[in-house]
Amino acid sequence: MELEKGIMEVALSDIQKAREKIKNTIRRTEVVRSSLLSDEFKADIWLKLENTQHTGSFKLRGAFNKISTLTESEKARGVVASSAGNHAQGVAFSAKQAGVKCTIVMPENAPLIKVESTRAHGAQVVLHGEIYDEAFDKAKEIEREQGSIFVHPYQDPLIIAGQGTMGLELFEDIPQLATVIVPIGGGGLISGIAVALKSLNPKIRIIGVQSEQVDTMYRMFRGEKVQSSTRVPTIADGIAVKRASPIMFESFIKKYVDEIVTVNDDEIAEAIVNLLERQKTVAEGAGAAALAALLARKAHPQGPTAIVIGGGNIDLNIIEKVIERGLVRKGRLVEMSVIVDDLPGNLAKLTQILAANRANILEVHHDRVSMGLDLRQTKIDFVLETTNREHVERIRNAFRQAGARLSIVGADASHI
Repeated sequence: MELEKGIMEVALSDIQKAREKIKNTIRRTEVVRSSLLSDEFKADIWLKLENTQHTGSFKLRGAFNKISTLTESEKARGVVASSAGNHAQGVAFSAKQAGVKCTIVMPENAPLIKVESTRAHGAQVVLHGEIYDEAFDKAKEIEREQGSIFVHPYQDPLIIAGQGTMGLELFEDIPQLATVIVPIGGGGLISGIAVALKSLNPKIRIIGVQSEQVDTMYRMFRGEKVQSSTRVPTIADGIAVKRASPIMFESFIKKYVDEIVTVNDDEIAEAIVNLLERQKTVAEGAGAAALAALLARKAHPQGPTAIVIGGGNIDLNIIEKVIERGLVRKGRLVEMSVIVDDLPGNLAKLTQILAANRANILEVHHDRVSMGLDLRQTKIDFVLETTNREHVERIRNAFRQAGARLSIVGADASHI
């Protein structure tokens, strides 16, 4: 492996060497066939559960491969890395195993679970900047000042080879593998997987998935003019890389990746809910992006298809919001405001309509003072548990037939 004129090379043999180096530490994560998804999409759909990896994500593969190659003099200098969370834990875990001093720079808004888990592995954590790229610049500054070895999260042949070991497992575990859907941040994971799989079978399709909010690699792939993304909050923080790497694109993405699609936060939230409710597994936003592309019909399976669930380190402080958003998108949770005459018995009539349509009332709030209401009117806000969008539409029609004026927020934001 070498870096020459901005082009990196990683061969199948490099990935095979990496597997030998990390096999006693890295968990060979389970590949599970989802009968529910397979029936829905009329194809064999398999989930690669890298959220069950040590440290909760695939990042440990590359980090351990990198740090295990350091010489004794390099180990004495210590390592520094930048990360939104998962690479941080991978580097911290690997450095602790190797007895190496470790400093990790993370964005100030990094999920608390990832910050605390990184510290638990013995790393010194420096919080800096609002987005990964600002943490990266700070880590490079520490590298220059302290002489530490910088462990890049993706733009390093050893990191890429380590991530590529997942591709070897997919090829061995899924008969007649035809399509793989992989999240993209900086591109290290998809590059390693693509090199491994395309080397073993060039016909395997590789589909990448980026966050719609931070889609610079997607734009580069499409030949569009690429500018650094501004800071945009996204639940897929693990793949929110503001500047797409031309080196990663020219070295791997352009050569090995067949297609790149994007998904938004609502689609990712729906995928997280699907994994929790139907697949019985927990994924973070970036980890669920590949499944989001499948569920949104943006990535299309052809033959046996692997969905990479890249990580499961979701912050408990936001998981409730994510679940709520996912339920709203599926029509399972709806906020409905109903305007009626402020007369005794009208609330009872409304609740009878809801009961007849088997909607579960979670919250009720009366509003008699909002602008737009007549003096003898009241607005009653309901939060309802429903079954799907069709159920919401039935309730809507029932209220209309009863003469109520209403608006629906969430599953249907139209006003009538």
